[in-house]
Amino acid sequence: MVAAIDNATGRKRLKDAESIRAQIAGDAEAAGRARAELGRLQTDLDGPIQENIRLLVTELVTNSVRHARAATIELIVVVSRTRVHVEVANPGGGFEPRPSGPEDSDTGWGLFLVDRLSDEWGVSQGGGTDYQRVWFELSR
Repeated sequence: MVAAIDNATGRKRLKDAESIRAQIAGDAEAAGRARAELGRLQTDLDGPIQENIRLLVTELVTNSVRHARAATIELIVVVSRTRVHVEVANPGGGFEPRPSGPEDSDTGWGLFLVDRLSDEWGVSQGGGTDYQRVWFELSR
């Protein structure tokens, strides 16, 4: 795919896709800043997809702050004609993904929601970095 940088926004624009990449400080305001970054997307997304992305990004960023105690979190979003791909990454060791659920009371809903609301998701580490990544995709 052909890529170009939009000088006004700093966003990488692909021929058939839009993407954002942001570094977010891992503090109490991280989830709010991640949602604000999502607001930079110019692609029209259906309301339910947009809300699912906001919810899942909020959950994954909160997990990065709460469980990994990440000082920096990387958010990557790529919107194509047919899919939305989202990655939330932070420095740290890997973990065994375990979607929790209703039996886990008030916490532990992040991966459960990712599992229920996304079309595909996974966890990866490596690729020459010390980052662990949780990613998900939604069909448009």
